[in-house]
Amino acid sequence: MLEIAQVTKAFADGAGVNHTALEQVELSIGEHEIVSLVGTSGCGKSTLLRLVSGLEKPSGGRVLLQGRSVTGPSPAVGMVFQEPRLMPWLIVAENIRLALLDLPRQEQEYRIAEVLEKVGLSGFARALPRQLSGGMAQRVAIARALVRRPSVLLLDEPFSALDSFTRLKLQEHLAELWEQERFTLLLVTHDVEEAVLLSDRVVILRGHPGRVHKILDVELPRPRRRTAAEVQGLKEEIISTLDLS
Repeated sequence: MLEIAQVTKAFADGAGVNHTALEQVELSIGEHEIVSLVGTSGCGKSTLLRLVSGLEKPSGGRVLLQGRSVTGPSPAVGMVFQEPRLMPWLIVAENIRLALLDLPRQEQEYRIAEVLEKVGLSGFARALPRQLSGGMAQRVAIARALVRRPSVLLLDEPFSALDSFTRLKLQEHLAELWEQERFTLLLVTHDVEEAVLLSDRVVILRGHPGRVHKILDVELPRPRRRTAAEVQGLKEEIISTLDLS
């Protein structure tokens, strides 16, 4: 489904000196799989997500989606950022419509109503962003990414700015959406418990430049209990591998 083949990414600073963010990253992700990227700050997690989305191009190697090179943004790939990034002057429905401007108006209306129902916000189509809670605003951002019916959904720490209770509720909601839609999901997170609860595999990045250090299979039935001994054990293994000392 998604192939990251020997990908390296370097950036030039103001003096024209190259700094390598990622080096020789190799990763294959299957259809309908949920994979989390975890690692300390600066190891290239968000950079890797931007390469998969087509927002950045690799300095070396290739990103392949269903066998084709990713050369730019595509409707097949939806992305949700840490902040909702909603236009404050547009109501919820119009914020979502921004992803649909190439479609006929009737199709736009159908898809907006459909996706708002999926994220539990059918009654807020005409609300302005300032009238929404943080969790509701992030649901709108997820709706905007899903309304194109992508085969791959990318999430860049989408819940990190929310309070703990809202974060837990949105984690559960995301799991429910995945059960319904079965998109392939690639998630960047600093929350190790979130990674274990949601993922089929957890990819641990380390170093500067970032490299894949370890890939951990999460072979636990869903739904997963946060307090389960198996979940806690995997959390401890990931934290130990990250070497946070």
